[in-house]
Amino acid sequence: MATQEKKGFAAKHPENTIPDASIKAGIEKRLKGKDQLPCAVAFAVAKETARFPKEVGQTADLMGIRLSKCQLGLFGYSPEKKIVKPAERIEPSLNEAITRALTKGRLSCESAWRIADTLRVSKMAVSAACEAMNIKITACQLGAF
Repeated sequence: MATQEKKGFAAKHPENTIPDASIKAGIEKRLKGKDQLPCAVAFAVAKETARFPKEVGQTADLMGIRLSKCQLGLFGYSPEKKIVKPAERIEPSLNEAITRALTKGRLSCESAWRIADTLRVSKMAVSAACEAMNIKITACQLGAF
């Protein structure tokens, strides 16, 4: 698993950073030989270990594990990488919630999730609306972007 490309993930973190043992065990338990960690699984590991999602993302980076299948559809799919498409129609309440949550014209991943939960729509519906509104989603909770 230690390809040159995968070593690059760890380079995002301070040189002496050590993977968290409990998170590492949780990731290994779920991977079963795979080298990609889906977003939903990463969040399950965070919940199970009572750690922040960003810590799970960091541990995955240090292990050389690629994060995949972003729940907002922004990265980690084959072959397109990004699967979210612009929404054809945006409900006014969704438009308003996104607009109110913007910081410097961008929407954080955490805010996108909160909006989805509050309005009882899918996370992908929020990101599709953002695509249609030309709004970038930033600050991945796992640290992927």
